[in-house]
Amino acid sequence: MVHQAHYTKLQNMYVSGLINKELYDSAHLEITDEKAEISMLVEPKYFHAGNSLHGSVYFKMLDDAAYFAVHSIVSDSFVYTTSFNIQILRPVKVGRIRAVGELKFKSKHLFIADAVLYDEKNREVARGSGTFMKSKMSLNETMGYK
Repeated sequence: MVHQAHYTKLQNMYVSGLINKELYDSAHLEITDEKAEISMLVEPKYFHAGNSLHGSVYFKMLDDAAYFAVHSIVSDSFVYTTSFNIQILRPVKVGRIRAVGELKFKSKHLFIADAVLYDEKNREVARGSGTFMKSKMSLNETMGYK
């Protein structure tokens, strides 16, 4: 079993990523064993021309939640996404969104995780599933894992 110190280091790694510092600065990550939850305030800077949340934000939230659900049990090496598919179910224009990721399959090097994105009314607005692999890079070599 992986300990809380690992989860804290993963949270530090998440917030230290340039994309999160510069663009997704309201995002907050919580990690438990085989699960992760990310919440973020919806802002107009994330909108497409139709005045609602761009698909790239749905993707990022879902991928990140699934990714950290996997990483919750991997403490020796950096994990990367090998594929990720999403289904967008409804537009989001306001409020706070929340992505919940959960590990579904694990082997020595390959993992599968699913994630669901909810709006502030707790309605499902998107879902995704991905495969993830352990890399040869030590987790201690990654930016922000302190």
